[in-house]
Amino acid sequence: MANCASRDLSVAVTRVRCLVIGSGAAGLWAALHAANDGTVLVITKDRVTESSTNYAQGGIATSACPEDSPDLHAQDTLAAGAGLCDEPAVAILTHEGPQRVMELVSYGAQFDQVNGQWLCRREAAHTRSRIIHAMGDATGAEVQRALTEAVRNHPEVTVREFTQALRLVLVNGEVIGADTICTATGERIRIVADATILATGGVGALYKVTTNPLVANGDGMAIALRAGATLEDMEFVQFHPTALACDETPAPLLTEALRGEGAILLNTHGERFLDRYHPMAELAPRDVVSRAEFLEMERLGAEWCLLDLRPIPEEQIRANFPHVLQMLTDRGFNPFESPVPVRPAAHFVMGGIATDLDGWTGLRRLYAAGECACTGVHGANRLASNSLLEGLVFGYRAARAARREALLPLDAVEAAGSMEPPAVPALPSDVADQVRELMWKRVGIVRNSDGLSAVVDELAHLWQRTEWSPWPAAQEAEAANMVEVASVITRAALAREESRGAQYRTDFPETKDEWHCHLRIRKAPDGSLEFSRRPVARR
Repeated sequence: MANCASRDLSVAVTRVRCLVIGSGAAGLWAALHAANDGTVLVITKDRVTESSTNYAQGGIATSACPEDSPDLHAQDTLAAGAGLCDEPAVAILTHEGPQRVMELVSYGAQFDQVNGQWLCRREAAHTRSRIIHAMGDATGAEVQRALTEAVRNHPEVTVREFTQALRLVLVNGEVIGADTICTATGERIRIVADATILATGGVGALYKVTTNPLVANGDGMAIALRAGATLEDMEFVQFHPTALACDETPAPLLTEALRGEGAILLNTHGERFLDRYHPMAELAPRDVVSRAEFLEMERLGAEWCLLDLRPIPEEQIRANFPHVLQMLTDRGFNPFESPVPVRPAAHFVMGGIATDLDGWTGLRRLYAAGECACTGVHGANRLASNSLLEGLVFGYRAARAARREALLPLDAVEAAGSMEPPAVPALPSDVADQVRELMWKRVGIVRNSDGLSAVVDELAHLWQRTEWSPWPAAQEAEAANMVEVASVITRAALAREESRGAQYRTDFPETKDEWHCHLRIRKAPDGSLEFSRRPVARR
């Protein structure tokens, strides 16, 4: 691992075969596979382990478990996606997923077993027990550990921590790398690459209450949008139903597997309520459960609901959820005696940088994978535990496609070494908290035209404070990225005049056939946002 050390503010130039931006499952997996064809540099804003992957408690959905199949997994994925999943993407996810998981095991990842077979559990909206876990409830940490060790040991992969991408570098319409800055020292580095893979994660940190680390604020989406890429399905932000109700960021998560094993949700009057909202009750899709909690909290004037773990035998909790139990104990809760306060928290975005099934963004030499990308695989609502699987399947595909890119011509490399950097937007870092408050209050689980329109105006007002600089401070560039991506989410939510999956509009509560499509957004030459629709792909 390489950290920023120099305080030299001149611009250094580094040349690599492939640049990967982001260090979660998709980024590290892509790096490992891209390294089969030359040098790879991974840059990450914080430590390599500070990613949403590392915080993930839930497991990996894979039909390698008994009495299951890729087709059954696909059926559940399509059902959860509320009609907007692209069937070819789902087929790739579910059919290629088991092979990628087995490959992950070959890199050292260890999953819980019983009698030599993976222990498969069931989570919400799954009709089969197909979720494999590590150490009960620390799957993401195990995946991060295995991939971080593999990257550290690979001779062709280098990681630069505390390094933020400010912009993509374009020459003759091709993305040939990125301009980066060390967040600790201000060191400036232009990275020139034959292929660039964005794996920067999601947007949870745009919200006041989130299970994501603060690095997950849409940076990759913002720099891709400014470079000419298209964003898609950005209105669909998933809220996890059971984050611990506390003031911590990220909010500690109580994995969905708890409800899969019998935990129930209660309102603050001690009443079970989910059966009034969906026949699957606690095992309903996440959007349904989160919305039901929100409505119960609003009805009772409460700040949380309650998750009751007591229906699960104590020895089962101790064996299967040791990290959740320790987390609760450390904070003074005893789940064996009383229910635990929980509330929904921003968790995952179904949308992102629009790509094809090989991660290509439509811009030459630029790819994206993982949560920052949108293949259409999740539709309007992601099925539980499909996210780590997505990072493996589409991270591999993006790396495979990136390896096919030809070497940059010499004139492009020479141009990259001498061209002046274009200015990028910057805003005061205190804008970040204002964005989080706006998004949490009005662009969350329940939305309406008045609230969304007000946020559009507020964000436009914040954007008026923008200054443009070729080398802004990292936090100021980050704040501008947050305003841009928050505006895209809000504008998309306002444009989609229906309720579907994670998008719920009180003024348009019905699901409409005319909105059976993906909503795409790109920047026009004058900087305004252009909207278009893409049909849902069928096999």
